[in-house]
Amino acid sequence: MSTAEHPVCPHCDQELQAFELPDTAGFEADFHFACFNDECPYYVRGWEHLESNYAVKASYRYRVDPITGKASPLAVWSADAVKDCIIGASVDESDPSDNGGCS
Repeated sequence: MSTAEHPVCPHCDQELQAFELPDTAGFEADFHFACFNDECPYYVRGWEHLESNYAVKASYRYRVDPITGKASPLAVWSADAVKDCIIGASVDESDPSDNGGCS
């Protein structure tokens, strides 16, 4: 699967975006696909689920490994977390502590 073949999020039907993984992530691929739609029900529900079940202020986004095709949650600690890792995206880098280790 290449970055030109973007799967769709089963939770909101938005096209997934390729994002760069940190070198230390331990995956075969250099990138994964994820849903960066801030209104996606999976992402929106994640905030309440993690707060009520684990007492953490975080959520998750739908993610797909392009090599295996397996989906898994991508943990995020803010609405902008990991967005600077979207391949081809220009994201405001005003908070360097929010970069997820991709830049």
